[in-house]
Order: sequence, then C-alpha cells, then structure tokens
Amino acid sequence: MAAGAMTIAPIIPWPLLVMAVVAALGFTAWTLMRGGRSQPLPNRRPTALRCAAVVLLLLAALRPGWPGGQAQTATADLDVFFVVDTSTSMAAEDYNGAGTRLSGVKQDVIAIAKELAGAKFSLITFDNKATVRMPLTQDATALRTAMTTVQPQISRYAKGSSVTGAAQLLKERLEAAKQQHPGRPALVFYAGDGENTSAEVPVPMDAGNVAGGAVLGYGTGQGGRMKESTDDDAGYVRDRTSDAPQDAISRIDDGQLRAIADQLHIPYAHRTGTEPTSDMLGQARPGAMNAVTPDGPGRVELYWLLAVAAFLLAIHEPLRHVAALQRLRPAAGKVPTA
Repeated sequence: MAAGAMTIAPIIPWPLLVMAVVAALGFTAWTLMRGGRSQPLPNRRPTALRCAAVVLLLLAALRPGWPGGQAQTATADLDVFFVVDTSTSMAAEDYNGAGTRLSGVKQDVIAIAKELAGAKFSLITFDNKATVRMPLTQDATALRTAMTTVQPQISRYAKGSSVTGAAQLLKERLEAAKQQHPGRPALVFYAGDGENTSAEVPVPMDAGNVAGGAVLGYGTGQGGRMKESTDDDAGYVRDRTSDAPQDAISRIDDGQLRAIADQLHIPYAHRTGTEPTSDMLGQARPGAMNAVTPDGPGRVELYWLLAVAAFLLAIHEPLRHVAALQRLRPAAGKVPTA
C-alpha cells in the first residue's frame, strides 16, 4: 500500500450526509433524554447501538480510502468523432474486391465503436455540405443505426465536394465538447477517399482539441466504377468529358489523405478490408490512447470495514427480538393451569 493521506469520495452530496448524521445523533440524544436517568442501562443500549450503526453507515458513505493499488481507467472518458465522406465517389466498387468504399467505412466505424465501448460517439458526414448525423452520445446502437442509413450522394445532386468540407463543423463540435467536458480527450476518425472535386482549394483541418485518431483511406489506385444511386437497377456514372463517353472511374488520392492526417497530427491508414481494426487503433496516436486505457494509480477502499462494523452492531437488534419471542413461548410440555 502506498503511503499517503486518507482520501474520501462521498457517494452522496455533502449536505445530505451532514444532515443525516445530525439527525441520527439528535434523534438518539432525544430518545435517551426522554427516558431519563431512571431508565435502566440495558433499555438504553439498543437505542445507542442503532444510532452507532447508522452513523457507521453514513461514514461508510464517505468512501474513505488510502492512495495505492491499481485502477483501470475506462474508455468512457473519450469523445470520438467520426467524419465520413459521403460524396458520390464513396460508391466506387473497389473495396476488398467489388464492395463499395462506404461499405468499408461502415464496417470500420462499427468495429472502432466496439473497441472503444463506453466512449461517447458523434457522426459527421459531408459531400456538398457537412451535417451532424448524430451528436455525442454513449448509445452505440444509435451509432450503428445511423451508419446503416448513410448512403453515397446521388450523382445527379453532386456539385463537387471538398475533402475538408467538414473542417469548420468539426472544429465547432470539438470546441463545444471541450467547453462541456474540459480535459476530456477527443479522437477524430476521418474516413474518405481523398478525391477532391470542388473548384476551391481545400481549407486546412484544425488540429486544435484533437488528442488522437486516424485518417482512414478507402479505394485503390486502379479505381472503381460508381453507381448513380443505391437502386438495384441504377446505372453507372458516366464520364462525358470526351467524345466517347464511358463509365467514370474514381481513384483514391493518398496525397490528399496524408495531408489531412498531417494537419490533424494523426496517422494515416489505408483500409483494404483485410487488416484487423486493432492494428489501425494501435497506430491511432498510441500516446493519446494509452493515456486513457492502461492501469493507473488507484486507492484502497476502507468503506467496507465501516459497513461490516455497522452490520455487527445492527445484528444485535434482530437477535434481541428473537430472544424476547423465545421467552414468551410456554415451556415445552408444560400444560397451562386454569
């Protein structure tokens, strides 16, 4: 046990504890005084024992303890922001064979949420505009439901999207989270293919308030075709920039994704569907992740000693009543006389 001063961690607010202790002591004093000094000591003892048991329980509620031991810090102390590209190019069929890039994102987001069970999650998507699909919540089921409803933007509505189209919205959400829970680490997982179709130069991503995370890249250098919508009978997006229109091909832009990773000061990981999620999480700023997951300084709890003492005092009461009942029973075999 490490040396140090005793600490307390009350399980109920201080005012309530003080009021309860004062009430217990006051009631006991009033009960004893009402009986007067003429009351035999054995008759006053049960009242004193009951009061002592109550006071011990209230002291146990203070949760006294000594510094020492080890305590597992929960991942519930994390805010996790998923920033997902939903532009038309995320429908490209070059993820782990012929799967769409967005299908890979969905698998990874759900897997990350499972690994970080207990954390708070938020989902931001972007194409022509950025949207908060889900504010911070510990409801992992809500995140799973939100991800299943996310679809790539229909091609006829596409007007060009920036790879950092969610930069401002993410910055605002991070600042709001910091104000609400100061000191709580925030992880950002950006998922996209890096394809920038906006005429404007992408604005830099702000690394402020970002404690860790990763930029996740989807797609291949060979590229893949994209369906115009999620309808089963939908055709593929056509490239009409030449005299001979053909199916448009979208390719991953690793350079853009690595630039975003550098701006956010988090690692870049190319996701192909064959790597375990744990490998990617291991690269997600290990220093930031380790700050919330390993064993850390704990405390040796002493409240249970007070609770045991209270139990030993309180058990006297039922034993006293049992003894009284036994005295009231007629002796076995004795026939009462008229």
